[in-house]
Amino acid sequence: MPADPRLVALGTAIREARNQARLSQEALATETGVDRSYFGHVERGLQNPSYLVLRRIADGLGITLDELVGRALKLDD
Repeated sequence: MPADPRLVALGTAIREARNQARLSQEALATETGVDRSYFGHVERGLQNPSYLVLRRIADGLGITLDELVGRALKLDD
């Protein structure tokens, strides 16, 4: 079953923000307390992260949740 395009857009937004912050998946996963393999699934759009996980990811990236979701919405258009 293909990944939902909205989750793929969210994962892409997270990956782009992580790359801009010059963080590896492992470093961000460790900082946020999110399992690295789960984090990889989120970035590929295979997992639908909870609100709390998204907050921890945004905080770890140094951006607001609004900014993170806004980036995903732009990619989803």
